[in-house]
Amino acid sequence: MIKYTPDHEWLKVDGDIATVGITHHAQDALGDVVFVDLPEVGKTYAPKEVAGVVESVKAAADVYMPISGAITEVNEALRADPALANTDPLGAGWFFKVKLSKPAELDALMDETSYTTFSANA
Repeated sequence: MIKYTPDHEWLKVDGDIATVGITHHAQDALGDVVFVDLPEVGKTYAPKEVAGVVESVKAAADVYMPISGAITEVNEALRADPALANTDPLGAGWFFKVKLSKPAELDALMDETSYTTFSANA
């Protein structure tokens, strides 16, 4: 299952772990990504807390935690090659994985159809 946030993050949920990254729309708006600041493994976040930063040649943007949980893994390949956020934002360009502490929060997020409509108007 993939969910989307109004802040242009995506979550791919597998059991109680969600992989989180930025959407095509977000990376298009940012331009060429040159740096990412990823969260600390083990740190716990609430929804809407800043969990990282993505910097591009045009701007810097916060990456928000889309759901309550603890960071289980960060994408070291993305830290080494931030351009993965542009070239494969929904695959190799993922940012971090989080163990969900409140799975019911997923119900408040958008599915692909809703997000496509939302981002077309963003």
